[in-house]
Amino acid sequence: MCVALLDGRAWTVSELAGVAQVAHSTASEHVQTLVAAGFVRALKQGRHRYVRLADSDIAELIERLASHAGPESPRGLRASVRDRRLAQARTCYDHLAGRLGVALRDGMIAQGLISERDGLVVTALGRNTLADLGIEPVNSRRTLLRDCLDWTERRQHLAGALPAAILHRALTAGWLTRGGDRAITVHEEAWRPLERLGLRAVDAGSQASHGGVR
Repeated sequence: MCVALLDGRAWTVSELAGVAQVAHSTASEHVQTLVAAGFVRALKQGRHRYVRLADSDIAELIERLASHAGPESPRGLRASVRDRRLAQARTCYDHLAGRLGVALRDGMIAQGLISERDGLVVTALGRNTLADLGIEPVNSRRTLLRDCLDWTERRQHLAGALPAAILHRALTAGWLTRGGDRAITVHEEAWRPLERLGLRAVDAGSQASHGGVR
């Protein structure tokens, strides 16, 4: 249930029960525990009650816990294909993860857009490039950049206000599209702007072989 909530959306208890394959009453008990612990927030919309992760810190904690859980046993062809797509490119709350997210971090460092010499900071070149691409963080109170351990790659991808702005811009521009299972599809026209961020298709992995490019 917590992994499902990593997509950043609000879910009903019934939806969470379905994804976890447990009874509604069991899911409701778990949700009450998560609310009491401050992991999720309950929202009401008309007659419906939704829950979502409390914040990006909780999302990062879940991602880190998942990295220690170990791989699940194969559950059939469909699940295997889904797992490959999620490992290739997915969302981690409001930023990119998987091989695509790890490659974005590596590319931005190699391109000189961010520096890790004194912690993760945006360089002057990075600020100019991001501005040219229409990418601007909107939450000034949030940490701009930080590392987040990727649970499939066991390497760091970028989290924080800036990676959230990159994902938002990519989705609104149609460079990327989000699937219902957190999987991200990279469209062919995305590579020109993404290359300015140091991200190349070859670095992100052979997404075409996994249906990740259209």
